[in-house]
Amino acid sequence: MDDIQEQLAQLRRRIARINVKYKAGTPSTSPAEPLPTDLRPAHYFADEILSGEVVETPLGAHFETERLYERHRRHGSVDLSDLCELPEDLLEAVAGEAIRHSPPTRWAFLDTETTGLAGGAGTVAFLVGVGRICADGFRVRQFFMRDYGEEPSMLTALTRHLEGFEVLVTYNGKTYDGPLLETRYRMARSLPPLGRLSHVDLLHGARRLWKLRFESCRLIDLESQILGVEREGDLPGELIPYVYFEYVRKKQAAKLVPIFHHNAMDILTLACLTAIVPWAFRSPEEAPLRHGAEWLGLARWLLRAEREEQGLRLLRRSIEAGLPDAHLFRTMWDIAMLEKKRRNEAGSLGLLADLAACRNPYRVPALEELAKYYEHRERNYVLALEWTRQALTYQDSDTLRKREARLQERLSRPRPRRLL
Repeated sequence: MDDIQEQLAQLRRRIARINVKYKAGTPSTSPAEPLPTDLRPAHYFADEILSGEVVETPLGAHFETERLYERHRRHGSVDLSDLCELPEDLLEAVAGEAIRHSPPTRWAFLDTETTGLAGGAGTVAFLVGVGRICADGFRVRQFFMRDYGEEPSMLTALTRHLEGFEVLVTYNGKTYDGPLLETRYRMARSLPPLGRLSHVDLLHGARRLWKLRFESCRLIDLESQILGVEREGDLPGELIPYVYFEYVRKKQAAKLVPIFHHNAMDILTLACLTAIVPWAFRSPEEAPLRHGAEWLGLARWLLRAEREEQGLRLLRRSIEAGLPDAHLFRTMWDIAMLEKKRRNEAGSLGLLADLAACRNPYRVPALEELAKYYEHRERNYVLALEWTRQALTYQDSDTLRKREARLQERLSRPRPRRLL
């Protein structure tokens, strides 16, 4: 009787293994009851397929892995060896006085992979990657929770790791990654470590430079457009939460590999863009830019920073480099108004005449400015009336009608005789 029961038990185990092999999913089990050892699929644990280790902390365990990108390698157009030679005051141009001097080896490049893109208290960062510049290249350490219960342990290890840094560099981190991690720390009743770090969100500088040139300033798009890197087999970010949910349910760790790769590539790209974006704001006229729209974005930033003379030079350089009509006419108008403010009439009138001579959104304002100049500065009422009437042929307005009537009235007055 015992032999029969043993044979039946072996048969049940064999059938269960066949089901695991040929069915889409694994047998339904409770999270509290892990699969028996002989029924687990290949690569059940993350450490079976990823080089790394299970790390124990006072709050439990989690998985960590680290990868080195050697200094002799390139990531697109950037040599990784150049990262270690970045100046200590580089980030001051985009972060202000908050970051005076900090060596590149003290910068933490952080990115998270989460269970949702919308954020909120229910969203969890299941993978946190931190990159750092070091003498032998660029290292990326990734902290991963294999299940939700490992979050406190992962956050504890992340806090300990960030103790060696002074600056946090992210991409949209002030809006998303930073608040999300702070929420998770507070829900775990832990003190968030991010507050003591000076935070540089590279997204804002990247948008100033490239939003006029590219439709999207997503990190992966700039990776392709600016660095010249084309990822192969990359997992789209919007699918990452679903892959993690599948891993939690089935524990098939092989599907995690693209997520770890995606996260590491994002961090490496972030570091390489940090070698480009702050340089442009640190030395604007020496920036390695080629496209007119990039010069234009940089010029507008300078003007907002009240660096008028430098911004004006870059506006002219953007026109010389070439601009599409959508930006060209606006830039010509901006230069004309700046030159008018600086009382450089020759520089202003030439551009206003160019704008008045062709169809564009600034044609009527340019004609009106010309009419103002010849009425008030030159006292040439005939030419001022001509400019006003040209403007009226393109747009009728009370202001232009009043100007026309005033000029006609001036011209109708008898001219005083001159004594010989």
